[in-house]
Amino acid sequence: MRALIKHHAGPELKFVDRPKPTPGPRDVLIRVTHAGICGTDRHIWEWDEWSAGRIPVGIITGHEFVGVIEGVGSAVTKYKPGLRVSAEGHTTQGLDYNARTGNAHIASDTRIIGIDRDGCFADYVCVPEENVWPVHPTIPDKVAAVFDPLGNAVHTVMAADVSAKSVLISGVGIIGLMAVTVAKAAGASRIFCTDINPPRLALAKKLGAVEAYDARNGNGWIKEVRQACRGEGVDVLLEMSGAESAFDQGFRALRNGGTAALLGLPAKRVTFDFNENIIFKGCKVLGINGRKMFQTWYQMEELLLSGRLELDEIITHQFPLEDFKTAFETMISGKGIKVVLQMG
Repeated sequence: MRALIKHHAGPELKFVDRPKPTPGPRDVLIRVTHAGICGTDRHIWEWDEWSAGRIPVGIITGHEFVGVIEGVGSAVTKYKPGLRVSAEGHTTQGLDYNARTGNAHIASDTRIIGIDRDGCFADYVCVPEENVWPVHPTIPDKVAAVFDPLGNAVHTVMAADVSAKSVLISGVGIIGLMAVTVAKAAGASRIFCTDINPPRLALAKKLGAVEAYDARNGNGWIKEVRQACRGEGVDVLLEMSGAESAFDQGFRALRNGGTAALLGLPAKRVTFDFNENIIFKGCKVLGINGRKMFQTWYQMEELLLSGRLELDEIITHQFPLEDFKTAFETMISGKGIKVVLQMG
């Protein structure tokens, strides 16, 4: 089969032939039709410090996909060939404390496809039966291919309980933009956004933000947001950027007793005033990792079936697998937002 692999300890990926995987007794073999490129894939492509210490050379990368079941292992009972499916990319034996108490997404033995085991930038991928997610027939392939990042946005928004609350989203990259439309669909009263990318800020307003501020223009917007929210600040902060300045600005815009859900990953250790921003503010801080298995998936499907999520302007490009270099360049340059590879 065709596959993209991390072929050396350096930049880019290589297009190669690999043996078609054979499913184990409890595995499902999926013929991939579409796969999304995400920020993690960019880290692997550029071979930054995180990737160099985390990604094994030789692995097939990619973890966002939709496809059709090609075959199943001898012990698989729920699924049959021909079904269109996606899959949760975090795999676990389901035996530790978190896995047994509804938090399998942070289980101690979690292994991620495309990072710890072969991923979906290939014609075929194998996943455990319990990770398979049948895709509703009305959901388009390009949307089903990006369930993974959409799930991150849904998890962040739902964990923060945004209904009838004012919300600040700091960072409107791919997942931040998804969070705008998810928060709007989930009943947020008003959505404010910050970023340093004017076109993304403009799209955030089109998707439902009442105001979108360029964070490079000083801190005057913080006073404006606080004044707009009873003079106290927003009820909820959704931090999607990982930028040190965004952490400080976001918490300063958050009201006392508010909720902050943090998804963005800082590139290095940050300096942060815990006293003023958390302790004296009395706020609730939530660390968000991946998706709830599988509560988030049910929520995501219902939101999509409601017709209230606007994703067409976020999923901007689709390229054949052979054009993977152009696809990555489009994503990295910012010419595209969410980029999808087509395998067929």
